[in-house]
Amino acid sequence: MRILIIGGTRFIGIYLTELLVKAGHEVVLFNRGNHPAPEGVQQIQGDRKDPAQLKEKLSDESFDAVFDNNGRELAHTQPLAEIFAGKVKHFVYVSSAGVYLPTSQPPHKEGDAVDPNSRHKGKHETEAYLAASDLPWTSIRPTYIYGSKNYNDLEAWFFDRIVRDRPIPIPGNGQFITQFGHCYDLAAAMAAVLGNEKAIGQIYNISGDRFVTFTGLAQACAEAAGKNPDNVELVYYDPAEFSFGKRKAFPVRSQHFMADISKALNDLDWAPKYDLISGLKESFENDYLVSGRDKTDIDFSTDDQILGN
Repeated sequence: MRILIIGGTRFIGIYLTELLVKAGHEVVLFNRGNHPAPEGVQQIQGDRKDPAQLKEKLSDESFDAVFDNNGRELAHTQPLAEIFAGKVKHFVYVSSAGVYLPTSQPPHKEGDAVDPNSRHKGKHETEAYLAASDLPWTSIRPTYIYGSKNYNDLEAWFFDRIVRDRPIPIPGNGQFITQFGHCYDLAAAMAAVLGNEKAIGQIYNISGDRFVTFTGLAQACAEAAGKNPDNVELVYYDPAEFSFGKRKAFPVRSQHFMADISKALNDLDWAPKYDLISGLKESFENDYLVSGRDKTDIDFSTDDQILGN
């Protein structure tokens, strides 16, 4: 197949490009060109938020499938969808499990209600648009994504404290339950929808196959970093007692947040490669240490506020 990836040079796109090229597909990336494409992969430069640029640079191109990795609003994706309506076998959209309305009966399933006030509401609006279109579409809803090349401070937030033998401040009593999914596994699931008739017109939650408490997550990060989890100091606090402003005191939302991936397991001939510990080890060894972040200066002022230092 000849496949277009919107994005393609950061995190999800890197993993997906590698998997698709390895499978023998011709991959073309469309992005602003701020990061180089892998060797041998064509790159078309342009701003995906500018409909005129999309039309100018992509209307005469022919693709079998399109992966929209970074569309956050309907206005970002609709021009792309209009260009390729009736021209592609598959249009795969990366949404987010963050679209779901918080529930007292987790985990989230694909048919659950969505939150109209979510910061990801633009992604659900895009899903609704695709569902009403004639495009052969599939939407992917990841939970928290981690792994090498992660540009969001998730696992690295914990590693920063663990390698420096600092206490780890955890909101509440540490028993909120969350879910991490490795980026390789996300990309593998995305690749698995290609050519799969079951996936057309469907939404899939994608993540790891286990849930973890905040306390368990901190301990898993310690184990991945080669530390004894029992020796890591965990400090529990009430966020309501502090005013952090726009600063982020903890890398994930203080609520239960997890999604059922059984639909993807059943339909996509896919299963996660990484359990949490092995995935965190991969990230720590191949990214955190390699980048030298363990030796850089980190701002712990919010921690110090919590700890009373």
